[in-house]
Amino acid sequence: MARKPTAKRGAARADSTSGKKARSLAALGHTKPQTYEELRAVLSSGTVHFPKRLRQVAIFLWQHPSDVALGTIVQVADQAGVQPSTLVRFAKIFGFTGFSDFQGLFKNHIKESWPEGLARDGSGDKAADTGVHGHFLNGMVGASLASLARLDNEFDFGSFDTMVEHLSAAELIYVIGSKRAFPVATYLSLTLSQQGVRNVLVDNVGSNALDQIGCIGSRDAVLAISFSPYNSITPDLASVARERKARIVAITDSTFSPLVKLSDTWLEVVESDFAGFRSLAASLAVGMALVNGVVARRAE
Repeated sequence: MARKPTAKRGAARADSTSGKKARSLAALGHTKPQTYEELRAVLSSGTVHFPKRLRQVAIFLWQHPSDVALGTIVQVADQAGVQPSTLVRFAKIFGFTGFSDFQGLFKNHIKESWPEGLARDGSGDKAADTGVHGHFLNGMVGASLASLARLDNEFDFGSFDTMVEHLSAAELIYVIGSKRAFPVATYLSLTLSQQGVRNVLVDNVGSNALDQIGCIGSRDAVLAISFSPYNSITPDLASVARERKARIVAITDSTFSPLVKLSDTWLEVVESDFAGFRSLAASLAVGMALVNGVVARRAE
């Protein structure tokens, strides 16, 4: 006959579970995050290596804190493309009892950072009876405003100045960006040309992107632009440029971007979305500021 677990065994089991949690946090090299900023610091430290699904969650949390704060676990899981149980597993890695406990970090964060008067769907206080097309337009305007507001609050001017230094010192600038980043790359290349700054737009026409950067050297620089899900050719081209000792600066949207490890310096630009469509307002604003900075520095 099997023996019943004693209270002593139950206590030992609880101590074991507690010990495992403590060892898990110790392995991260961090205590349990108390704020959203502390969580970002842990994620950006490189001490946590996630499997594919948990990495997918980390990228979504990094880019969409307001959605995490205001959504249910089912809604957040659906937007992140994972199961709700994956969110719970992610939260427990950092010492939280579950998703609701973990979600508190994001709720506290947006209380101070969300633009005043801007609704969660990005439509602001405008009237709802603008029709289907008017509603979508209002939503995209709201998403653009949210992107620009985040940029205004969190912009890294130190990294920006370093990027201007590298680009202004280059003999030739290679501008790389594909898929959603391609419109930004194209416009920056055009604007640089109009300002008399020699550059090459690596557009991969005819699948010849590797040939387009074939002459890159140590006196040149790459301006690489890439946004999640990071499945474009851009990181491969940046890797080739790095092997040839060219300077690499990047505009991307999270510390999980493969461009981060390849770049001499990088800027984080996170765009808000509406109805599945992401704004490019902040990316273009940063790009125009870079062009202006390079032109001004060269004039000096």
